[in-house]
Amino acid sequence: MSLIHATAVIHPSAELDSEVEIGPYSVIGAKVKIGRGTKIMSHAMIDGPTTIGQDNRIFPFASLGAEPQDKKYAGEATELIIGDRNVIRECCTFNRGTVQDKGKTVLGNDNWIMAYVHIAHDCMVGNNTIFANSATLAGHVTIHDYVILGGFTLVHQFCHIGEHAFTGMGSAISKDVAPYTMAYGSPAEPRSINTEGLKRRGFTPEAILRIKNAHRLIYRQQLTLNDALSQIETEMGQFPEIQLLLAFCRRSERGLIR
Repeated sequence: MSLIHATAVIHPSAELDSEVEIGPYSVIGAKVKIGRGTKIMSHAMIDGPTTIGQDNRIFPFASLGAEPQDKKYAGEATELIIGDRNVIRECCTFNRGTVQDKGKTVLGNDNWIMAYVHIAHDCMVGNNTIFANSATLAGHVTIHDYVILGGFTLVHQFCHIGEHAFTGMGSAISKDVAPYTMAYGSPAEPRSINTEGLKRRGFTPEAILRIKNAHRLIYRQQLTLNDALSQIETEMGQFPEIQLLLAFCRRSERGLIR
């Protein structure tokens, strides 16, 4: 039995693995590549150039790989790249990149993307993230591994959100969010560290305590950021989880939410 429904429209240049499933009325455009085991349900639209990996589940009315919503875009062959084992729910919109930046938009592996999420041009999303309903990324945003975005989170262009960070419902992010941080509000403010998430991901009690102490130095001791980072490096900079935090903070261009 064919895995491609008779009402689906597939462009002749699309490259589909023999085990890809395409549901009714979905449209697969030119220069689209889809890997083994990926299931695309009804009424999805996938334009190209777009590459989708293995074992993804794409729900109805998703629009993936459309032109970027950028007035500078002039038809260049930019791309969208999606990895493996992602769940992309109803009405999500992911746009291709622009030549003014990376030329591509990327979603990694094992991400859980809920309904109505928008990922704009030139965004880089890592692995094992969760985006709740209607989370929205402006262009050029970077989301690192294990980030959780609460429903209706809004992220300003060029912002970075670090590993294991968590945003509350309706948060408006206009600067970078450091790894491990729980943030919420409009504008978002750092509230604590993501203790429960770190426990679930196997961080030891000692590592969590170090992260908590580092967070306190950055946000609670009225230190300048440079002074806080220097003290953190002196006191605990030899630990990998702290090295990750220090590196993120030092390369931040927009500055941290404070």
